Amino acid sequence: MKEYLKMIVVLSAISAVCGFGLARISAATKTRIEEQKLINVKGPAVTSILAGSTNDLIKDRKEVRVDGAAYVVFIGKKNGTPWALAYETEGAGYGGEMTVMIGFDLDGGTVTGIGVTSHKETPGVGSRVTDDTFTRLFKEKGPGDPIKIKTDGGVIDAITGATISSRAVCAAVEKSISLYGGIRSEALKE
Repeated sequence: MKEYLKMIVVLSAISAVCGFGLARISAATKTRIEEQKLINVKGPAVTSILAGSTNDLIKDRKEVRVDGAAYVVFIGKKNGTPWALAYETEGAGYGGEMTVMIGFDLDGGTVTGIGVTSHKETPGVGSRVTDDTFTRLFKEKGPGDPIKIKTDGGVIDAITGATISSRAVCAAVEKSISLYGGIRSEALKE
C-alpha cells in the first residue's frame, strides 16, 4: 500500500511541475506567437486586400470595440489619407471556425477584397475557399448585395463539394458588412 501512495505522490509532483512549466512557457511565448501570426498570416492578407496603400499596415492598426466585441482594424492610407480599412470576422465552417479578413473602400463602403486567415477545412475541398478564384467573387460587393451562395438566393458561386465552407465565408463577409458602419466610425476617430 505504501508503494502505491509513494507512486501517486511522485506522479502528482511530476505532473504539477510539468504543468507549471508548460503554463510558464505558454505565457512567455504568447506575445511572440501573436507577433509572428500578425507578420506571417495577417500581414500578407491585409497587404493583398488593401493593395495600393502607402503606409505600414501592421503599424497603423488599432483596436476598436463595437457591440461589446474587440476588432483589430488595419487602416490603409494613400499619401497620409485613409482610403480603406480591413478587419476580421468569423463564420462556422465544416471543420470549425473560419476567420476571414475583409477590406472596405471608405468612399463607397464596398469590399476591396477578402482573405481567409484561419480555417480547419478539409485539404483540397473546403480549403479551396482560400483560392483567388473564390475570394475575388466578393470584390466590390456592398450592403445592398445578397452575400449568400446562389442556392441560398445570393450572388456567390459555391465551391463544388464545399458548400458549408462557402457559406461560412459568406457569413463572415455578411457579418463584416453589418459591422462596417460602427467599426469605420470608431477606427477613424482621432
